[in-house]
Parts: sequence; structure tokens; C-alpha cells
Amino acid sequence: MDGTALARRISEQTAAYAAKITERTGTAPCLATVLVGEDPASVTYVRMKQNRCAKAGITSRHVELPTATTTEELVATLTALSEDPEISGILLQHPVPHHIDERAAFEAIAPGKDVDGVTMHSFAAMGFGLPGFVSCTPGGIMRLLAAYDVDLTGKHAVVVGRSAILGKPAGMLLLEQNATVTYCHSRTVDLPSIVRQADVLVAAVGKAEFIRGEDIKPGAVVLDAGYNEGNVGDVHFESAAARASLITPVPGGVGPMTIAVLLEQTVQAAAAQAGLDLAEL
Repeated sequence: MDGTALARRISEQTAAYAAKITERTGTAPCLATVLVGEDPASVTYVRMKQNRCAKAGITSRHVELPTATTTEELVATLTALSEDPEISGILLQHPVPHHIDERAAFEAIAPGKDVDGVTMHSFAAMGFGLPGFVSCTPGGIMRLLAAYDVDLTGKHAVVVGRSAILGKPAGMLLLEQNATVTYCHSRTVDLPSIVRQADVLVAAVGKAEFIRGEDIKPGAVVLDAGYNEGNVGDVHFESAAARASLITPVPGGVGPMTIAVLLEQTVQAAAAQAGLDLAEL
């Protein structure tokens, strides 16, 4: 499953909408990125997102905060960005330093600007199947499945991982498309036996090549949401690809889709804030 190519098509459409919004309002959509500390991987991710914004006609405002920033200081920064009419969407790069209450920080983001889909409001919208911003990686996974015409009705989907912004929302979005969903995690007993039942497998465990090809059901669709040292995912690609009908590579699979959905939702937020209907632009 070529996430790079699909992400490019989504980003081209996003750029076209951004240009129309800029023409109609005189102001380009703007994504605010907030980074606490100097984690090298996070610095790289934020820079990548800023570059993609520029290519899509989205301006960006970057806020760097020192590692010693308190929860209260971060909440105040995010609240101010939420109240700033020039900001369309807000991305808090995670993880944040351990001494910060990440959930409190996320909840300081206004729901209408939560283009990364990390607030409880967005989580509830996904759970109830209501309009709202989806968590970007699960949203990218669902776009890949749709692009490759994977009919989820009645399929057994197994999600390995239960984080609040990846595993849990991925399962909810799959359930909304009529899949039967099983969540697995670090305390699941006999994990391989459950993985072998998966018609659709989402790997989001954060361990390099944790899932091996011998545990993939022949013909299964495999979505690897992991990214580990050495540019490898949570699935051993070669052995899994020999059994899967569709599989995402790492890199070039789920990763590009995450950023594409982030930019798309930033433009959607900008349109909503300007009272514009994207379908009519």
C-alpha cells in the first residue's frame, strides 16, 4: 500500500483548497506547532511538518519552549493559541517531557483547532461517529483502506496497541466501518494466536519487527503504524509481505498519511472558522 503516493494526492487537493481559502479570505490557513524541549526526533518531525505546510500553501507558526516548561506554562501557551484568530490549527508535538501533564496540555487546545485529534472532544466524536477531527495516524490508516477498496464489513480487525491517539481511535474508526475489532496489548495472553485470526491487522505497539510473518493470516491486510530505530516498523516486512494481500511499508506507508491528514484537517479547520464550505469552493 503506497502511502507516499496517496498522501501526495491528498496534499495536492489540500493545497488547492488552501489557495481558495486564501483567495476568499485574504489569509492563508495557519498551523501552530508547539515543541517542548529539544528531543532530536521531535525537532525533525516538526521541521518536516513545517516543510509540508509550506508546500501546501499553509503558513506555520512555531513555538519552542524549554524542557523545564511547567504544565501551567504550556497550558497557557496553548490557550493563547486557541484564542488567536490567526491560528487555524494547533499541533503539540508529543511526547512532552515526563514532568508535564500531557492530557492537561492537550485539553487546552480548542476542539475547533484540534487538527491532530488528541482532545477528549475529538476522541468522543470518533467514538460516537460524529463529525470532528480524527487522530491523524488512525485517520491515515482509514484513508489507505478506503483507497485500496478494503471492505471492512464483517472483517476481524486486530489492533495491537491501545494508546489514546493511535490504537484506541484506530479500533473505533474500524468499528464504525462495521469491522469486528479486537484490541491487544502488552498483557494479552497468547498474542500470536489472536494476530493469526486478523483479516485486518493494525500494528501500533512500538517494538521493532515485533510481529512476524508466520503469524499473519494468509490474505490479511497489514497496516504497520510503527516507526523504530533503523527505519523499521512493528512488523517484519519481508516475511509478512509473503502472506499478506496488502501491507504498508516502513517508511512510505502510514507515516506520510499521518502528515497528509494533519494538513487536510488544518485546511478544514480554516474553512470552518471562516464560515466557508469546502464543497462549494
